[in-house]
Amino acid sequence: MRVSTAQFNRQQVTAILDRQSALSRTELQLATGRRILAPSDDPQAAKTILDLNHAVDINQQYQANADVATSRQSLEETVLASVTTLLQRVRELAIQANGGALNNEDRVAIAAEVRERLAELLGLGNSQDANGEYLFGGYKTNTQPFSSDGTGGFTYDGDQGQRFLQISPSFQAAVGDSGSEVFWAIHNGNGTFQVQEAAGNTGDGVISPASVTDLAAWQAGSKPYTIAIDVAGDYTVTDGGGVVVANGAYVSGSNIGFDGIQVTIAGAPVAGDTFTVAPSTNQDVFTTLQDLVDALETGVVDDATRGHFGNAIARFLGDVDQAMDNILETRAKVGARLNAIDSQMAVNDDAILYAQVNLSAVQDLDYAEAASRMQLELLGLQAAQQAFVKVQGLSLFNFI
Repeated sequence: MRVSTAQFNRQQVTAILDRQSALSRTELQLATGRRILAPSDDPQAAKTILDLNHAVDINQQYQANADVATSRQSLEETVLASVTTLLQRVRELAIQANGGALNNEDRVAIAAEVRERLAELLGLGNSQDANGEYLFGGYKTNTQPFSSDGTGGFTYDGDQGQRFLQISPSFQAAVGDSGSEVFWAIHNGNGTFQVQEAAGNTGDGVISPASVTDLAAWQAGSKPYTIAIDVAGDYTVTDGGGVVVANGAYVSGSNIGFDGIQVTIAGAPVAGDTFTVAPSTNQDVFTTLQDLVDALETGVVDDATRGHFGNAIARFLGDVDQAMDNILETRAKVGARLNAIDSQMAVNDDAILYAQVNLSAVQDLDYAEAASRMQLELLGLQAAQQAFVKVQGLSLFNFI
């Protein structure tokens, strides 16, 4: 076959360009550290790389979400710890105020501190994170959840929602609790029933929350009861329908039991004094503290006011204990969530590491092999260039 000079030149130039292209590709591989520079290099491996990169990106986003959840939960735990300390202090003040050695002026001074603690509690309930979002507003993160009308009334403007963040394909972590659950909807009394003296009582009898002796029996009735003291010094317990369920001689400090519950009345109630026992209702912790302030500022001047004050303190102690139990329960939930988030973050780290190891095996360059290949390609290019220089001079005109 006859090969023309033009054809020969084209073939040699093409060969040189191919070797230059191969050398350039190897140089780019060495520069980037990647074996695959384009999907066409290895379509199957390129798909695997895309899948592994996606897995890494997803798990890194899960880790970012977990960091946010941890930050908010840690902040909530700090706030709730402060709330617990505050309520413990107010509880101590209530016990101190109930001491017989204090006069009305002393109780007013204690009320002043309780007011300051109440304002502090409102501030804690309206805590915000670094982004200015309210911790206890539910889904309404940009709305201040708690407010006071200045006359002893309080409102909750958040909702009952609880926000979650996805921190794994199958696990969503809560990033907070609604203010309704933490501060607002708290069972008063002892959590099962509440007690109350009648406003018209003239004696100094004080009824305690006492305890449930038979929950099934109480739940079967679960109705309001009235305990009345008669002129003979006896007590009579009637249910909401006027049916007598218990009676006996009143003895200060003795237990009065009926329908699965047991209460105690201490002091000297007089004929006509009555006390009610009814199922617990929800009461916010702010109102609980406000009721204590009102009781402290009312003053004690006779048996009737002494009785009302003693009942107010006993009622407060039961209500604040319920509030503290609710806060502690919420803190336990926060701690459990933080532990679960930590565990999931460790799993996510393992998943990221596994994907990165496999990604490296698929796409990373073998530097030793590439460097050796580059030397061979460079040698081939030089040989092709030198051969072309020599062969292109082979012409009959050189010999004429």
